[in-house]
Amino acid sequence: KATGGWRIVRAFNKLNDATIPAQTPIPRKDMVLDSMSGSVIYSAIDLTDGSYQIMMRESDIPLTAVSTPSGMLWEWLVMPQGLKNAPATFNRMVSHVLCPLRDFAPSYFDDIFVHSRAEGDLSAVEVHVRHLRQVFQVMRENKLYANLKKCVFCAPEIPVLGCYVSKNGVRADPEKISSICSWPTPTS
Repeated sequence: KATGGWRIVRAFNKLNDATIPAQTPIPRKDMVLDSMSGSVIYSAIDLTDGSYQIMMRESDIPLTAVSTPSGMLWEWLVMPQGLKNAPATFNRMVSHVLCPLRDFAPSYFDDIFVHSRAEGDLSAVEVHVRHLRQVFQVMRENKLYANLKKCVFCAPEIPVLGCYVSKNGVRADPEKISSICSWPTPTS
């Protein structure tokens, strides 16, 4: 991983070849960004090791068996990375459990973006705290865990899918466009 940690990935070529691809649509970036307009306070929650948070169906566990050089046989009890439908399955589960909160907590695979504005007599901060509590409750009920080192809470601006979102709108992440900005000006 970029953090220096380990990520165990197995090439499940034969299993993936026999797997029917999931028909789960990928969330549209523009829809996620558009849903956040008009908000003034934001939080970004990164879910830890997405696929590892989903238990394997007991009948499917033997399909994930891995033989080691020492002759040991290991089976995955959680959904391993490398399965064809692992990203779609995780995204579908997160979208499903957060569906009641989608007006203020859209998700994109392992990211949840919470955004709020003032409502009635409540300040934006009060509304945002209420929204965060609702998201945390859903996470707790579904045993979803966040990577706190990668989360941002109650900020005026957060990174969202290669952009930054704030009450002023959406802007490109300067790190993502630095190489384009440093291109030399054409001379002919």
